[in-house]
Amino acid sequence: MADASAEERILAVIRAVPRGQVAGYGHIARRAGLPGRARLVARILAGNEDPGLPWHRILRSDGRIAFPEGSRGWREQSQRLRAEGVVVERGRVRMPAADTSLDAMIWGPG
Repeated sequence: MADASAEERILAVIRAVPRGQVAGYGHIARRAGLPGRARLVARILAGNEDPGLPWHRILRSDGRIAFPEGSRGWREQSQRLRAEGVVVERGRVRMPAADTSLDAMIWGPG
């Protein structure tokens, strides 16, 4: 089943984002071998029921939290990121300079 395989790959990539680091939905999709499927990543996260999944490390490509500002989800994501040492200013996080920097941190060179 292709969808289950895609979901498993996406969840594995999310789990690999290190504590204190962030990634965009599109980056997760590309690392999972699903370029252009950022919305699928968002849909899978929206339906997630695994309390151990580090969902809070996944943001919009511009570093913004995807929840509406001030909502319960927005506050929780901000709090979780700050607890890991991530600087959150007005609901936004500075994203890695390039996707390759996050790749190198997670999967090593080349």
